Amino acid sequence: MPRATVIGLGKSGVAAARLLKGEGWEVELSDSNTSETLLQQQQELAAEQITVKLGQSLELNGANLPQLIVVSPGVPWDIPVLIKARQLGIETIGEMELAWRNLRSLPWVGITGTNGKTTTTALIAAIFKAAELDAPACGNIGYAACDVALSYRGRGAGSREQGAGGTFDSSSLLTPNFSLDWVIAEVSSYQVESSSSLAPRIGVWTTFTPDHLSRHKTLENYYNIKAKLLRQSELQVFNGDDPYLRQQGLSAWPDAYWTSVKGKDFLISEKGFYIENDWVVEKLTATSAPEPIVKVSTLRMVGEHNQQNLLMAVATARLAGINRDAIALAISEFPGVAHRLEHICTWEGIDFINDSKATNYDAAEVGLASVKNPAILIAGGEAKAGDDTGWLAQIQTKAAAVLLIGSAAPAFAQRLQELGYYSYHIVETMERAVPRAAELAKEYEAPVVLLSPACASFDQYPNFEVRGDRFRQLCLAWAEGEKLQYNSILSSSLP
Repeated sequence: MPRATVIGLGKSGVAAARLLKGEGWEVELSDSNTSETLLQQQQELAAEQITVKLGQSLELNGANLPQLIVVSPGVPWDIPVLIKARQLGIETIGEMELAWRNLRSLPWVGITGTNGKTTTTALIAAIFKAAELDAPACGNIGYAACDVALSYRGRGAGSREQGAGGTFDSSSLLTPNFSLDWVIAEVSSYQVESSSSLAPRIGVWTTFTPDHLSRHKTLENYYNIKAKLLRQSELQVFNGDDPYLRQQGLSAWPDAYWTSVKGKDFLISEKGFYIENDWVVEKLTATSAPEPIVKVSTLRMVGEHNQQNLLMAVATARLAGINRDAIALAISEFPGVAHRLEHICTWEGIDFINDSKATNYDAAEVGLASVKNPAILIAGGEAKAGDDTGWLAQIQTKAAAVLLIGSAAPAFAQRLQELGYYSYHIVETMERAVPRAAELAKEYEAPVVLLSPACASFDQYPNFEVRGDRFRQLCLAWAEGEKLQYNSILSSSLP
């Protein structure tokens, strides 16, 4: 029996282990962490004859080496053990690549980009669902890609996850699902890096700005990793309003479909999708007549960046052959994505907006630009490398006050001082930030309190979702019961 090792006991790693087990592999799953939750998973997987090793890293010593190593998305591709594995000739792939090998008979949509990919992926999945196509969203959103492969092959069970199309019930994975029509995959740079043969029918590139440079080292390397997914895609959709992608232009991507919210004259190609007189207009070839597809005002999400997400989603749907009625229905009902400019509540005329997914400067700049001004901004967390110039300029223009949380607070305060902006307060925690933001909003007559951190969450929270959920909980407690209810929430044992 061939041996495989899976690194990382997250949902992707577990799904990969189950898929391999169903294919007849002897599977070992390793994770350097340990916790009560992981110990419980260890017992569950042991009942499925999958060995789980916790609190230790993979070692490649001795003669009994695995023939295959599958890496979860969060595991760096260049750690010493993986370099050694490749030197030893052990095939090393990512979880997404494993799913692709099991689902390559189906057409895929692969969406990548620095920002905007989650909203675009969710909107594409909603449109395909409205067209009565079975097309689950997976990868960096919704289900693990290998969970979709398990469902398609009818082996094993997955976990309950919230996907773009609604709640994912693990019972759907207990029986074969041979009706899958498409796979809609949000693909991070980490997943592209470890997926050598992934070749979608349609590839979408939303934006490109500096991010993850601590892992990818240089901007050129980061670009080339993402570009690989598009080069291996049969059809390509690009955000033509993104400065970096636009600069690459037709010379780099001569056959792509380009988009622009600024109209036909701003398209850099003779074919593409653009906005004109409140309509998304398609022009599929250089000689075809422009055709209106759907009204932009149908979309409930605010901001020019969401109009761009709309263009890319509509382009994908049309290239997949979906009709205008299904597109219009899906867009009119699409509520947006949690943690991305998500409206939480209104308290005394002040809107509380959760933009916890803004984990870098560019996303936070877009978030602040999209809300009414003046705004009370909550920012901070674990800082990332990047250019903060545009974000700081947006703060000077639109923020009446900034509340700083997390480990980045002192450095952010210094940057604001350097610009002569002194309307900031270091509050350290979300629990202090929410009531102070409400007070300042009243003081400055600000219509919006916005959480848009410009940072990762790992200094205080496991991920940006938990951070956003905590913000939502605190805002609702404040709005519903003000200080009495809020103090009750603070005294609870919740994080």
